This record gives sequence, C-alpha cells and structure tokens, in this order.
Amino acid sequence: MPVETNNNKNPIKPSRVRQFGGSLLILFTLLLLLNFIVPSFFGPRLPQVPYSDFVAQVEAGKVDRAVVGSDRIEYSIKTQTPDGKTVEQVFQTTPIAVDLDLPKILRDHNVEFAAPPPNQNGWISTLLSWVVPPLIFFGIWGFLLNRGGSGPAALTVGKSKARIYSEGTTGVKFTDVAGVDEAKAELEEIVDFLKNAAKYTRLGAKIPKGVLLVGPPGTGKTLLAKAIAGEAGVPFFSISGSEFIELFVGVGAARVRDLFEQAKQQAPCIVFIDELDALGKSRGGAGPIMGGNDEREQTLNQLLTEMDGFDANTGVIIIAATNRPEVLDPALRRPGRFDRQVVVDRPDKIGREAILKVHARNVKLAEDVDLGIIAAKTPGFAGADLANLVNEAALMAARQNRQAVTMADFNEAIERLVAGLEKRSRVLNETEKKTVAYHEVGHAIIGALMPGSGKVEKISVVPRGVGALGYTIQMPEEDRFLMIEDEIRGRIAILLGGRSAEETVFGKVSTGASDDIQKATDLAERYVTLYGMSDKLGPVAFEKIQQQFIEGYGNPRRSISPQVAEEIDREVKQIVDNAHHIALTILHENRDLLEQTAQELLQKEILEGAELREKLNQAKAPAQLEEWLRTGKISEDQPLMQTLLV
Repeated sequence: MPVETNNNKNPIKPSRVRQFGGSLLILFTLLLLLNFIVPSFFGPRLPQVPYSDFVAQVEAGKVDRAVVGSDRIEYSIKTQTPDGKTVEQVFQTTPIAVDLDLPKILRDHNVEFAAPPPNQNGWISTLLSWVVPPLIFFGIWGFLLNRGGSGPAALTVGKSKARIYSEGTTGVKFTDVAGVDEAKAELEEIVDFLKNAAKYTRLGAKIPKGVLLVGPPGTGKTLLAKAIAGEAGVPFFSISGSEFIELFVGVGAARVRDLFEQAKQQAPCIVFIDELDALGKSRGGAGPIMGGNDEREQTLNQLLTEMDGFDANTGVIIIAATNRPEVLDPALRRPGRFDRQVVVDRPDKIGREAILKVHARNVKLAEDVDLGIIAAKTPGFAGADLANLVNEAALMAARQNRQAVTMADFNEAIERLVAGLEKRSRVLNETEKKTVAYHEVGHAIIGALMPGSGKVEKISVVPRGVGALGYTIQMPEEDRFLMIEDEIRGRIAILLGGRSAEETVFGKVSTGASDDIQKATDLAERYVTLYGMSDKLGPVAFEKIQQQFIEGYGNPRRSISPQVAEEIDREVKQIVDNAHHIALTILHENRDLLEQTAQELLQKEILEGAELREKLNQAKAPAQLEEWLRTGKISEDQPLMQTLLV
C-alpha cells in the first residue's frame, strides 16, 4: 500500500502550522473571555439608583464622596445604625451628559469628588486591537489550508505529493503484464541495471535517465512502470503530471525540486510521472507572446533542469507515460532526458489471449470457455478493456447464480461493451420494428459480400445502448493493420446498406440511418483528404494528424483554396453515391433473401451462428461489383445509376 511521506518513509505527522493556527484561535477566545465575561462575573455589583435621587441626596447633605465618570457615578453615603455605629454604603448611577451644573452642586454641599482612575484593562484592549487581528488572520488561514486534514500546510506547500511504495511493495511483477512483449523486453534491461549496476558501469555504459511510455489509454503503461519497480525491488515514486501545477506561481517548480531530492536520497529508485502531457506541453503554444512565463512553464523548466542535474548512473530512473506524445516539448524528448521511447500499443490476437489468461486467473471458468475465440472476437481491445470484459462476464454469471462463467456470459459481455446494455423494456411499434429488421438485414447481406469486412456473427432487433434500436455484429477473421482502397469502398457500402434496404422495401427512409451516414461520410472524406486515394486530387494530404493515439478528435484542415475544397466535396459525394448505388444493386439482386431473412428476424428477434451463416451464404454478388471495388467507378448506363442521376 502507498504511504504519504515527506523526506522519509514515515507517515506524515500533524502539521505544526495547523497546530499553531488552532492555538491562535483558542488564545483569542480566552482573551475575549478575560476582557468581557470575567469582569462581569467577578467585578463589584453596586445598587443602581436614579440620577434624580442622587442629586437629591447630594442636596440633602447625605453624600460623603463621589467618583464621577463619563458613563457612571459611584458615590458613598454614611449612615448611623441604631447601635450608634457609622456604616458606609456605596451606590452607582448613570449621569446625564448635559448636566453641567453637577460640579457646582457637589462643591456647594462639600462633597469630595474625583475622576475615576485610568482603565486597568487598557492593556487588554490594546492587545485586542493591535495584536489579535493578525493572529486571527493567520489562524483562519492555517485552518482553511488544513481543512479536512488532507491539504498541504502553509510551510509544506512546496513538498512533493508523490506516493512512495517501499521496496518491492507495488504488488505487480512482469508475470502480471501480458500482451506487450516487446515493451517488456525493452524494460527488462532497466530492471537488470537496477539489480546489477556494476555489469554496465564497468564497461562505461550509461543507463538511460528517462524512459517515455507512449500508447493509447488502457494499454498498461502504468502497470509496466509498477512491474519494473516490483521486479527490481526498489522504491517507487508515483505522481501525476497535474499534481505539480497549482494556483501559486513557483509551487510546481518547488515540488519538482523536492521530488528529485527525495529520489536521490533513496537511490536506486524509480520515479514515475503519469500523464506527462499535463506538465510537459510544448512551450511554443504558451500564448500570443512566445515563451510565456506561466506556472506550467516554470515547472517544465525546473523538470528539464533537474533531469540534466544528475548523472545517468546515480540509480534514479525517470519513467513517464503519455497518450499524447505529439504535444510534448521537444526539449523533453531529446537524448539525455527521455532517452528511450517505448510504444505500448493495443495487443494483437495472441497478446489479447495472454491478457485474458492473466485476468482470468481468479475467475472460475466453465469448460466451454475458449479464450482464443474470445481474443479473436475482441479486435482493438486494450488491456483495460479486456479486464473489464472478464469482470462483466463474471458479474453476469453471478447474476444468473451460475457456478462458473460460461462462453455465453463472455459473448453477452462483448455485446454489452460494444453495443451497450440490452433494453427489452423499450417497446417498438410494428412499423418501427419492421423498419429496423429490414435495416439490419440490409447491413448483413452487403457485409457478407464485401472483402475484408469479416464474418457477420449476429443481427438483432433488440434495442441496446443509447440510440441503437438494432445492431449487426461483424467480427474480423484476423488482425488487420492496413485497409486497401477496395475495402474502404466496401465498408462505406456496408454502412449505407441499412438505408438502401429501407429504400428498396418501403420506398422511403427513416432517421435510423443517421449514424451510418455520418460514419460513411467521414470515411469517404478521409479516403480523399488523409489517405490520398482520389484519382483527381492525387496523393496529397489535406488534413494534419494531431492525435496519434486518441481517437474521436477531428483533424484540422490545411489551408486550401476554395476550388480545392469544392473538388474535395465533389469527390466525397461521388464516393458515397457510388457506394449507395452498389448497395441498392446488391439488395435488388437479393430481394427474396432480404424478405425471408427480415421476416425470420421479426419472429425470432435475434439471428446468429450457423443459422445466420447459412442464409447469408445464399447472397449473390451483382456483375459490376468486382469492377466497382477495383476502380471505384460505375458506368452511367446502369439502370439504378440512371435512377440516382434523375
């Protein structure tokens, strides 16, 4: 378990600043009690008489002496007791400010009078007015900084927030990491150096100061860093790049200095900085004035200085992880700082199977579970996705009170992760259900004829996720890393198959194809602007790739002329129109199969397995399909093309 530390491995003790702030508040409270409450309890309590009675007693000669103050008059009267003794009684009254004749009356009746002595509590008032306000300020400040017990104290705000795992306690070994064999091989050398440094230093070799792990989210970058520390049995400092950045200027740089100071004291050790892009973004984009001197830039400069400030063989190794290497400052990526860049990419089929074996160690699997088949059905899944898949399958088995997790649980978990949660409570009317059935069968028939699209595994009219009223699942038969242009054309045709089926059967379309049209248009645009596959525009890239590992972000267009933009739009529309035409042609050729399959789908709601493959094997390809896939062009003398042109 990680423990928070300052400069050693002992847990952090309560902050002195916090204790001092609390003491100030207590002291202030005591002073208020002394100044206001205590005198009211222990001071003299004198009888109060009206001012008119006091004047009458003076004129009657009963008042012996008086102490006249601005807000109170104390006076004494001597009276004779029946036994002949003289007793002095003291009274008090509140004077009238406008009575200027009182001194004359007192002199005329021989009353000894004087002003009250200086206030004996004056020093307390001075203390309250000059000393206590600053004490209150610092006390409240200390209280706010330490509210909740987790915030940094005022004097420790520049301390590093790194979580320190003691030697070998990360709980992760290389046996817990699978699917990234090449990255593991690169990092095993780091472990060997930490264990046997003399093996390298005797030859004059220098171990890399920094190792940068780059790759998509969820591929195991943090897990790899923990495995290095677990294998080497050295202290492991873990911190996120965002934890260096604070509101106060200079705090981030101070934390960088403190982190490296701690690391040097505990060398050999590993310092892991997660999400390095939060700290190390390129300084060229700091603002309209190049080199803006903001807090993040100061922190980055301090990190660069610290990495240059220690020798490579001191035993301190910096490992950082990011999924946005393109935004990092070039000074970070140069040799001498982060010397090595290790790509941790999504695993292939063999890697996915190995990852599934790791996560299924503690899961009771039924005999019918084949992890190899599951790996083949999950192309593009990262390590975190596969861990989530195993957990979802186990949850589904537990929900059904099974004794082990079955293959059916894994299949359902895959569908849940890909398409969303099944929503049988969403009831479609007859027209909607019929439209969805023909729509999905249209996707399936065209998908069965297109090259490189994979096998159609399942079609369903059961709603899933946020907006999916039905879905078609295609699984690739092997891992693919390139797409040929005829495969891209075929994929666009598959996306338009649902809309084409609605046109073929009903003569009108619904809103259900909106997502398909969006994806088809985006793919056609990349075909022209990014992949350079257009015959008219040639191998020219009109988009800049800015997100290497993060999907879902649009790439910005280069500066192009209006004529080129118009030509791009014309090319994109022609590609989509041709794909639409070939989809309509295929469905016209297979109209009977479309009707039969859709009617059976309406009855059963789900078609899959051998039954579905038997039907789709009956699909017939039109004569012009092969030529269109090869050239991307359709002659205008085709009957359907004539209809589209009209």
